[in-house]
Amino acid sequence: MKKALISLFAVTVLMTGCATAKTDTAAPKTSDAPATSEASKAPAAKSDKKVILITPEKIGVNPFFAQEDEGVKKAGKEFGVVVKTVESTDASAIEQNLRAAVADNYDLIITSSFESEDALKKVAAENPKKSFAIIDTVVDLPNVRSVVFREHEASYLLGAAAGLATKKNVVGMVAAVDIPLIKKYTVGFQEGLKATNPNAKFIVNYVGSFTDPAKAKELALTQFAQGADFIAGASAVGDLGVFEAAKEKGFYTSGQDIDRTVTDPEHIVLSQLKGTDAVAYQTVKDFVNGSFKFGSVDYGLKEDGVGLTFVTKDTKSALSPFVGQDVITKVKAIRDDIVSGKVKVENPVK
Repeated sequence: MKKALISLFAVTVLMTGCATAKTDTAAPKTSDAPATSEASKAPAAKSDKKVILITPEKIGVNPFFAQEDEGVKKAGKEFGVVVKTVESTDASAIEQNLRAAVADNYDLIITSSFESEDALKKVAAENPKKSFAIIDTVVDLPNVRSVVFREHEASYLLGAAAGLATKKNVVGMVAAVDIPLIKKYTVGFQEGLKATNPNAKFIVNYVGSFTDPAKAKELALTQFAQGADFIAGASAVGDLGVFEAAKEKGFYTSGQDIDRTVTDPEHIVLSQLKGTDAVAYQTVKDFVNGSFKFGSVDYGLKEDGVGLTFVTKDTKSALSPFVGQDVITKVKAIRDDIVSGKVKVENPVK
């Protein structure tokens, strides 16, 4: 079985074409003197290390990768490291970009998601003295740091909130595909739901794809017809169909990975978060500070790697009356218990 920890929002349709778009950043300016050339515009870095982020898709297509870009740029400014982001436009471009980064002698090469696994396995194995990192999946090589998430902890919080908020005691989830890794979302959610509302009925249906909003909408409408007043989206691009159904029928829903409440706070009342910006920042920080280690490292609630809107992170959206402050207060206490170890949320994949 693949070790990849699939990011639900990160699984999108890859754009066609082999060209790459590049965005360069560098350390903060140390002088206000006017620049006379492109080279002179780049200030002297505090570190001689160079870091590159290679995304498997265009950043404009997927906000998940935009967060990683933000994290790398933040670290570059804080620690005086020259950083660059290269956006791959198709699957073949990922390997090309990794090889180009090696040829350009970048000290740390970061990539992301299961889409980059095969390319990284090839390039990292061929360059054993080069340092690599991959976010949101596992590549088991001695010169690769694999950064993964304890999504089941955030799913537990989402389920707990749903159990406290539901008025009909019927809660649903539209998930992407019925594979073991998705159990981090479905099982974690169900355990949190049962912890706060043992009498609640849980309905889960699988789209069979990560990229089918029409099917996801159909399943959400079916769950609504079965009495669900809260239906969590966990189907990647399919969540757009769940959101559309919620707006049409007036039920409540939640998004994944990034804060989706800002797009329709009346119906998208919560979002399960994945801090790709925080882990990208930490990866660069560790590399610069000399605490970087290869192997697998995971981030959960304790490390602020995963979370839930209103509970672990503020949002610009107003809190929905369906959820209410009392529910948020109770779920914050559950979050504290998970962080302290009082409540243990087991990884269903293991």
